[in-house]
Amino acid sequence: MIPGCGEDYRTLNAFHRAGLQVTAIDFSLVAVERMKKALPELGDNIIFGDFFSYDVGVSRFEVVYERTFLCSLPPRLWEDYAKRVSQLLRPHGKFAGFFFYGKESEPPPYPLTESKAAQIFGDRFALVISEPVTDSLSIFAGQEKWQEWQLRPKAS
Repeated sequence: MIPGCGEDYRTLNAFHRAGLQVTAIDFSLVAVERMKKALPELGDNIIFGDFFSYDVGVSRFEVVYERTFLCSLPPRLWEDYAKRVSQLLRPHGKFAGFFFYGKESEPPPYPLTESKAAQIFGDRFALVISEPVTDSLSIFAGQEKWQEWQLRPKAS
């Protein structure tokens, strides 16, 4: 699952070419239409809808991929985002991707801090990999981390 996919057809196509079944969602009709035009073979997997409320049915995902969606959201929505990601993952699924850390200057983008990440993700996910990213987009240069968070088992 790629939330807030925008027009990132390269990522969607790369996952598809790697043999993965990919679903992408965005609330921008223009972005979704452009993605469907660029990748007609994936049209049914590119959804126009609200990530927070779209009914994916019984589908659960192995991975929810993060790339600039979280940092585009106002921090007041971050807890809702973490909750939604946890709802969409299969047991032991991963929330993985590029996470923007830094100091708030003129958001958006809204950067995470170590303590904020622990606060919003820590109850639902365990951080299993965190590495600096050396080839970021220029806006994020030196401030991104590749992270993989694994869904914690639910308490019984």
